[in-house]
Amino acid sequence: MSLFPLFHWLQSSEFFAALSGSQLVYPIVMTTHLACIAVFGGMILMTDLRLLGLAFTSYPAAEFVGSLRIWKRIGFCIMVAAGLLLFGAKAETYYGNPYFWAKLTLLALVGVHAMIFRSRVYGNLAEPDRAGVTSAEAKVAAYISLALWIGILCMGRLIAYYEPPRGPFATAPLYFPAARLRVFNETDTVLPLGDRRAASGQHARRAGPD
Repeated sequence: MSLFPLFHWLQSSEFFAALSGSQLVYPIVMTTHLACIAVFGGMILMTDLRLLGLAFTSYPAAEFVGSLRIWKRIGFCIMVAAGLLLFGAKAETYYGNPYFWAKLTLLALVGVHAMIFRSRVYGNLAEPDRAGVTSAEAKVAAYISLALWIGILCMGRLIAYYEPPRGPFATAPLYFPAARLRVFNETDTVLPLGDRRAASGQHARRAGPD
């Protein structure tokens, strides 16, 4: 079952159509999203570097991570809210973008990471502080966190640079897996049926053996 009708309905709704066409609100939402990525991503980087013992080692891990928690939560909530608005405004475009789906997959893995390590590592940092040594599990959690969020940032950036297939009968596997869609560029010339058949025959003759 294709999700494209749902994406089409979402983008075509009155609210998201107005947001997409706004020359003021849409840039504000985009800027807010990027700013919160910087805030939230910076907090994640600082947390992971502390757990790896590469920075901020003069501060106890529990105290340092705890002081960043409120800012991470604020940045995350605003970032997600703005991201959902951006998604709804261009849902159809994102549907056929493989980097969008890769980003969603990585975000799902971030949720799995949080479920596994939140209580075992991030909520239990006082004990490593007393021992004076960061556990191997905490370092593994930090490495995985860094890899996931770097991947998310890369996929999010690549979304803007993806160009769907162009030209006649371009394949669109993410839209309809078994379908081939006719995609016209502004410079395409639509020939009459007889001319198209003649052109097709000439192409077949040229492509045949010498």
